[in-house]
Amino acid sequence: MINPTAERIAKSNAEALTKSGDATEMIAKGMVDALTDRGNAAERIAKGNVDALTSSGNGAIAALQELTKAYQDLATKNVQNLTAAFQAFSAVKDPAGFIELQQRLITDGIETAISDSRHIAELTAAMFTASFEPMKKQIEAVQMTARD
Repeated sequence: MINPTAERIAKSNAEALTKSGDATEMIAKGMVDALTDRGNAAERIAKGNVDALTSSGNGAIAALQELTKAYQDLATKNVQNLTAAFQAFSAVKDPAGFIELQQRLITDGIETAISDSRHIAELTAAMFTASFEPMKKQIEAVQMTARD
């Protein structure tokens, strides 16, 4: 015959082990879920980094092409202006006309140089913005993820 006290102790121990196993299973599941969430977050960050680098590179290439074209256009325009200036100087008949033409060409040249410089500066700034903006946004996104 089984001792009722021993039977209660065995039953109590079995229940305690079952509860302990259930708690361990819940803890393990929670840890697996947390690790899975962190792994997914790391994967999203890595993909975001690749996307940002790709976008940054594409933006830089497009902006650099636009800047290169602007420099080419500027060089072509300067050659045309120089040719026109030589033709205008060769058509001058007297010293007064020469001085008047020279002053007009200097004034026009300065205004054009300022305008062209402003345009090139804007394109250069746009190129750097296109290059670095995607990475800046990705860094901000990673910082937000790290805070969560």
